[in-house]
Amino acid sequence: MNDVKQLPPGSAPAPAEAPSPPVVIIDQAPLGFRQVVQVARGRARLELSANAWARVDNARVIVERIVAGSERAYGINTGLGALCNVTLSGAELAQLSHNTVLSHACGVGPALPEEQARAIICAAINNYAHGYSGIQRSVVEGLLALLNNGITPCVPAQGSVGYLTHMAHVGIALLGIGDVLWQGRQLPAAQALREAGLAPLQLGAKDGLSLVNGTPCMTGLACLALADALNLADWADVIGAMSFEALRGQTDAFDEAVLALKPHPGVAQVGANLRALLSGSEVLASAQGMRTQDALSIRSIPQIHGACRDQLAHAQTQIDRELAAVTDNPLVLGTADAYRVMSQANPHGESVAMAADLMALAIAELAGVAERRLDRLINPLVSGLPAFLVARPGVNSGMMIAQYVAAALVGENRQLAQPAVVDNFVTSALQEDHLSLGTSAALKLLKIVQNATQVLAIEYLLAAQAFEFLKAQRFGVGTGYAWQQLREAVPPYDEDRWLAPDIATASRLLQVPPAFSRL
Repeated sequence: MNDVKQLPPGSAPAPAEAPSPPVVIIDQAPLGFRQVVQVARGRARLELSANAWARVDNARVIVERIVAGSERAYGINTGLGALCNVTLSGAELAQLSHNTVLSHACGVGPALPEEQARAIICAAINNYAHGYSGIQRSVVEGLLALLNNGITPCVPAQGSVGYLTHMAHVGIALLGIGDVLWQGRQLPAAQALREAGLAPLQLGAKDGLSLVNGTPCMTGLACLALADALNLADWADVIGAMSFEALRGQTDAFDEAVLALKPHPGVAQVGANLRALLSGSEVLASAQGMRTQDALSIRSIPQIHGACRDQLAHAQTQIDRELAAVTDNPLVLGTADAYRVMSQANPHGESVAMAADLMALAIAELAGVAERRLDRLINPLVSGLPAFLVARPGVNSGMMIAQYVAAALVGENRQLAQPAVVDNFVTSALQEDHLSLGTSAALKLLKIVQNATQVLAIEYLLAAQAFEFLKAQRFGVGTGYAWQQLREAVPPYDEDRWLAPDIATASRLLQVPPAFSRL
């Protein structure tokens, strides 16, 4: 027995010290997508190492050398876009930076959620820390101060063809312009900076262009979507296994030797997950041989889920590589004594846009096959269970309309899954005549993930309800655990009740990784 230390009568326990927030440090290696999520969603503190600051400072010295000389360099001492041949000098350089963030801050629509704005800022700082932008140290310090003080600029969601507008709204917050969220309030940026003991920034040459340039917007958003998609893929295996068991599927389809003959990594992973989840199931043992083969929606879970996992793995590679990339224009290379200024197209976000579109297809498919499974659960013609999974169908509608909701969400996902990257527009008077639309791709991906979470939550509810009619026999070690986990939050259905809160509860359970240790 553990000893319990008794407090003296009338005394109160000492207040526990608040844990220090975790710290993410950018050093020699760039951030990975999970670290961006940790900063954006987990509110980890972000810092730069001495090595990273040295890279930032070195690039800034090159910019200052260009400003002091006569060399023409795009965006440093010229206008932007189609105005790249207009030469500027002196006080015009700082004014250009100031005007750039103001003129580019023209987004529309509702503000991004805080975690999305934070992910964008984190990805931007990571970009500058590579040491090729030439942005002032004070600007990077200002962005770090926003993150680490919990000051989040109000960034309109719409208006980006891949870059520019979202980071411009972050940039104006550094100047004390616009609104921010801080300590649960929306207030003017100038007031928040003042109350936090921060001063508005004075921008210098190239600062404005570096603030709005590159792929941090689409990359930061894609990091959040990827984290959620990977988690959802694990839950899809758990919930799909529950539906398979409730429909008394034939387990030969998941045989390891059979799946090895289709040597995709995702197929093998999903097959192993399913075998572990369903291990020890008396329900399945008693059902072997009851039919020759199952419908594809349950028989091909390894092939469908596995293909989706493989696409997510590819997207993860693309996103982590983009975080390792330098996506400013122009770039400054070398040292102040031997440098090059390079105008190029690294801010083009084709890789991230394609990755986001690919993830959109994968997650839409996970939701689509989930809807097919849950439809079978409520259909007595194929399930062998009571109609709509309720004991007295007729007076009770049971889970009938929950399937309608899932169908509506899957239908919306099919529309959203149309690729963004293949669309194109011409901007800046023909100067920028091919656009990735990567931010649009990432935003609609986030919506698809949200919809898919709701579909899987509905399948979770329905599969668990189906278990109520089969619980005389033992379930699989993993599926039984998942059933009990849901039952701790949602009771079974004896008769019709308000379903929306139960769907919301199941959806919340899917926000964290499934507890079954095999996954």
